[in-house]
Amino acid sequence: MIRDLVRASLLAGVCAASTLSSATARTAYDGQWSVLIVTQQGTCDRAYRYGVQIVDGIVRYDGGGPINLSGRVMQNGAVQVTVSSGGSRADGAGRLSRNIGRGNWQGRSGSGACSGYWEAERRG
Repeated sequence: MIRDLVRASLLAGVCAASTLSSATARTAYDGQWSVLIVTQQGTCDRAYRYGVQIVDGIVRYDGGGPINLSGRVMQNGAVQVTVSSGGSRADGAGRLSRNIGRGNWQGRSGSGACSGYWEAERRG
């Protein structure tokens, strides 16, 4: 279960099927982002790469499934994301610049805990 959380989450941290252009962006971070999530501790898979979309500073996951994602990017680039599914939860935090970002995440489910870092790259 935590594996699904990690996949969706940091998403922890930020690329998906969006057609936003810079002309319609309302924050400097709006658009598509590709997020690499790396596990450093725990029994989660070693790494995932997923896409998220930022719209008006709100982080959205377009991967579907029974995952709840809530996240926000502040004007200074600070990011906070929470992902949950069933009884599992993962939290991520970090910072974005105009085209890249990095942060840490940690999660817990009935089967244990995992943690690591995430890196993001703007795709659109």
